[in-house]
Amino acid sequence: MNRCPITYDPCGERKYSDRGLRMLSRRLRNLEDLPYTAEEQRAEAVRRAAKMSIQGVQPKLSAVLNIARSRFDVVDTGGKYILKPQSLLYMHVPENEDLTMKMGAAAGIEAPMHGMVWSRDGTLTYFIRRFDRTGRKGKLPVEDFAQLSGKTRESKYQSSMEQVVKIIEERCTFPLLDKIRLFRLTLFNFLVGNEDMHLKNFSLITRDGKVELSPAYDLLNTTLALGKAAEEIALPLAGKRANLTRRLLVDYFARERMALNDVIIRDVMSEITAAFPAWYDLIDRSFLSPDLRDAYKALLAQRRKALDV
Repeated sequence: MNRCPITYDPCGERKYSDRGLRMLSRRLRNLEDLPYTAEEQRAEAVRRAAKMSIQGVQPKLSAVLNIARSRFDVVDTGGKYILKPQSLLYMHVPENEDLTMKMGAAAGIEAPMHGMVWSRDGTLTYFIRRFDRTGRKGKLPVEDFAQLSGKTRESKYQSSMEQVVKIIEERCTFPLLDKIRLFRLTLFNFLVGNEDMHLKNFSLITRDGKVELSPAYDLLNTTLALGKAAEEIALPLAGKRANLTRRLLVDYFARERMALNDVIIRDVMSEITAAFPAWYDLIDRSFLSPDLRDAYKALLAQRRKALDV
């Protein structure tokens, strides 16, 4: 029996579940394979890079959902979705990112609609809906923290988590709410082994008259994808990038630096703890290979012990 790469639901002999197709559009009854292999997608990403507004280390394509033809169409401009094919260097990155984004959503982190689509060669490509696009041609103002800090793509690691907090305090309409969101996101990234949350992976969005942290993106278990690194966090916290502890993440970062009270801290940590059963279920139903599923769960257990949750 097949599983839907959008929802992980069983879908019989079909490639996608009805629920997965409805998440894309209530009018969608089928979804055709991308007409490219993973290699061709990577080549297209390089060829189109100068024309598209999306950048980054991973190869990316801009796309629209063509409901009439039941497929994603790759475009240079006006895309509502971002496509990320299989990596040439690292195994199962789309499967990893899709799973980790789903785990984030299960922990109360705002995440755009996302999933995976089959490609012509039988590989999976990750897709995510752009949260800065509205209506037919509408666009919401978004600035990443590198732009807000006067940093470049090359200097995106030259900052700290304290500077991330400072930007929130200075720029956000309701900074307390966004500091709570940042605390939740920071705990999550530590637990799932996301060691690459640099300045360009944090953004502010202006919507409904408010400036706030954008929905999450680029959540990935980099420990699993790239191999164990010497660092546990991309931007130092109290000058440290490794050997993070509950005292550092909770007592210093949340309580001292962000001035979150004990009730807020307890509630966030309780919600994180309550998400663990859903995380393990998602891992078991994910498209990762069995050995990578086991490695993901082992890392979670290790980090959970370090955080004492």
